[in-house]
Amino acid sequence: MNPQAKLLSITSLFLGSTITITSNHWIMAWTGLEINTLAILPLISKSHHPRAIEAATKYFLVQAAASALLLFSSMTNAWYTGQWDIAQLTHPTSCLLLTTAISIKLGLVPFHFWFPEVLQGTSLTTGLLLATALKFPPITLLLLTSPSLNPTLLTILAIASTALGGWAGLNQTQTRKILAFSSISHLGWMAIILVYNPKLTLITFYLYCLMTIPIFLTLDTIKTLKLTTMSTAWTKIPPLTATLMLMLLSLAGLPPLTGFLPKWLIIQELTKQEMTPTATIIALLSLLGLFFYLRLAYCATITLPPNSINHMKQWQTNKSTKMFITTFITLSIMLLPLSPMIFTTS
Repeated sequence: MNPQAKLLSITSLFLGSTITITSNHWIMAWTGLEINTLAILPLISKSHHPRAIEAATKYFLVQAAASALLLFSSMTNAWYTGQWDIAQLTHPTSCLLLTTAISIKLGLVPFHFWFPEVLQGTSLTTGLLLATALKFPPITLLLLTSPSLNPTLLTILAIASTALGGWAGLNQTQTRKILAFSSISHLGWMAIILVYNPKLTLITFYLYCLMTIPIFLTLDTIKTLKLTTMSTAWTKIPPLTATLMLMLLSLAGLPPLTGFLPKWLIIQELTKQEMTPTATIIALLSLLGLFFYLRLAYCATITLPPNSINHMKQWQTNKSTKMFITTFITLSIMLLPLSPMIFTTS
């Protein structure tokens, strides 16, 4: 891809996200989301592979429909209340339409069908942008309108997303699809606590990004796209593959690692809100995700390919990305001891 075109696309992504996050008017928020959609399309289709073109087409159609629905929601609210302010979304129909529009943009169940297919058709670096950076503006809109949203609807969407994200990831052999269903499952955890504690949703999203970024970068470094090729990754960069297991277990939410923190806080908050059955259900559903994270970790670190050819091991990665990956790996594994500081600042 032309470096100037790539720079223009990335700059437009930053611009669109900044416009949406900082705006108070619905038209400006919609404009930022449209800039984001148009800026990511060249990055999705840059390989010119038919699968990439298909992914870009699907992404454009879905995001255009969601943006139109969001604009219709804001216009309906303005028609009945005379308010274009994002925080003044009060009409029930507008709130329902907005929840639907943002669910489509994020990939919450039952509007999740496009996300695994799009992620499968892109490179790992573009998939990283789709799974993290491009979810931040829609989540910001949900945070700004959270007092007006229907908690029952969000709880149903959240439990369905956590269930399907874990269940559908069980029989996947493509690492990008597994990470896509992992993203859907984590979105369920963010949505379930949105109305009761919006700050906790934001903390969960930040920690999810911290855990997902090093996994995508590691898989991109060892050039692994399928579970079958993952078993040979151990012979390429042993230290990086060893830490990949810890990152996957952190994403699963096992206690000594960073990923346990958001799940612990969400279950604690749900219990305070007298929603113990809901907390129990979503905690049990996270065990489905734990299974395919363990399978990924097993394939990456424990399984050795038969008759492996002896060759020189690549003990060092590219120096420009080594420090970047190392920093995120450390944060994704060892942030749990800093949780008292997070409590005091929030």
